[in-house]
Amino acid sequence: MTETVSSTGTSESVADFAARARTWLAANMPRVDPDDPPYAVRAEAESWDRAKQLQKRLYEGGFAGICFPREYGGLGLDHSYQKAFDAECRGYEMPLILNVPTFTICAATILDMGSEAQKRERLSAAIRGDEILVQLLSEPSGGSDLAGVITRADRRDGKWVINGAKTWSTSAFAGDYGLLLARTDWNLPKHEGLTMFLVPLNSPGITMRRIKEVNGSEEFCEEFFDGLELGDDAVVGEVNKGWEVASRQLFHERRAVGGGSEFASGSGAENAHEMPPDHVGLAEATGQGDDLRVQDLAGRALVRRAVKEQLITHVAQSIGDGSLPPNAGTLIRLFHAETTELEVDTALTIAGTAGVVDEGGDLAGLMDNVGVRYLSRQTGSLGGGSSEMARNVIGERILGFPREPAADRGVPFNQVKRGRQ
Repeated sequence: MTETVSSTGTSESVADFAARARTWLAANMPRVDPDDPPYAVRAEAESWDRAKQLQKRLYEGGFAGICFPREYGGLGLDHSYQKAFDAECRGYEMPLILNVPTFTICAATILDMGSEAQKRERLSAAIRGDEILVQLLSEPSGGSDLAGVITRADRRDGKWVINGAKTWSTSAFAGDYGLLLARTDWNLPKHEGLTMFLVPLNSPGITMRRIKEVNGSEEFCEEFFDGLELGDDAVVGEVNKGWEVASRQLFHERRAVGGGSEFASGSGAENAHEMPPDHVGLAEATGQGDDLRVQDLAGRALVRRAVKEQLITHVAQSIGDGSLPPNAGTLIRLFHAETTELEVDTALTIAGTAGVVDEGGDLAGLMDNVGVRYLSRQTGSLGGGSSEMARNVIGERILGFPREPAADRGVPFNQVKRGRQ
């Protein structure tokens, strides 16, 4: 039986840990209806303030950062303890929006690639609920070619001076620090002249704006850097080896998007738009419960959802024992995106015109969610790189297919044609 050392210094099994968590949760965390929890809204500062409060409570109770090392504020336990805690906390309000990107992506990347000081300061602050970490990767002209970033970091008078722009940064307005990828050597090929920086977001030289989406949300931000100065202590990894850090970051993001990260804590969806659609409930509410075609559609979606859960477990175990490479997390990411699209499309098909047109009556509230979900159905196909890029990763790095030709491979970046050139 798996055992660990508890905060009291005694050996503790997973079962004992779960029992202790069950008692503590009942006494310390707000209860919610597991089928109708209070969802966080990523575009609202109040949701982030609430998440920090809940995270502080978890930390004070000894249940924060379960899989992070003890020296950085975590508990140093394996994934079985986290899964046991997740099972117990269903029915309690949890700071779920901190999972992505703070813990599963940024903190996990700093744990793997950061300096000792960065790990001790930033990881412990995030685990305590004091800080939020975000990503600053995509650029207005970059598309899915992350290695083609043109935000520049120039060395001047012992400082790094950052100029450029980032966009589609998830909840950056709420962040305290951001992982920013910038170009530090234009004479090297595009993958070799990059450096990752850990940026305090309250620094002079940063202008941030919210982006309004088609569904009305303002979760994403764009950032403009004008003479932002950073010291050498902001470099994550090594200078001009930022692609190694970015690759590790994408590895963690793909696992997080797919639901396979050991650094996520809590169960359920963080907001209503991420809840799986209730296809059976939709069919019955619209009087189609006995329709064989609708039953077939709902059945396909439910089966795929079940397969997804099994795939997450299989891939996680296979990466852990070495039978699959770390890039296999992309399998989870791709399957999650395709499953989400199928589920949302199926819900709209069952709902029919009521899913997009307010027809009044008792179904109005139910149908509102169907239509809004459809507007954001593509988000899962873009997080961690597009699904097209995910297929390339699977083909080339997991299955070993030949790499696609690239005209800019090995070419100094200052000689690469960009835009209208």
